[in-house]
Amino acid sequence: MLDMASNQKYPMNRIFTSLVVLSFALSIVSCAYHVEDELYPPDVCDTINVTYSGTIAGIIMTQCFDCHDAQALESGIPLEGYTNLKSMVDANRLIGALRHLNGFSPMPKDRGFLPECEILQIEKWVANGAPNN
Repeated sequence: MLDMASNQKYPMNRIFTSLVVLSFALSIVSCAYHVEDELYPPDVCDTINVTYSGTIAGIIMTQCFDCHDAQALESGIPLEGYTNLKSMVDANRLIGALRHLNGFSPMPKDRGFLPECEILQIEKWVANGAPNN
């Protein structure tokens, strides 16, 4: 025969054991291994649909016009408009400057590199003949 004291402990032990098992099960599920690229996919750089008007002009305006707009008094090298930019492409000066290659004035001046995707897009546009599209 069970006394009253042991009868009261049994439900408490059962509840405690159930809580321990439940918390253990939840901790296993919550610690599942995930691949970082699946959780945070890398940004996709579109180098397929690169056009002067849709891609390149915006990059040049945002990244270069502080020194290279039509009034390019600071640099003396205006990049505003297709013709001005194309002249730098034709002189083989654009990519070397953006890639900070030896023999070129690194651009942007006194700043780091442009984002890699933007450089890749400009390189693709140049490789395609730098069309005015």
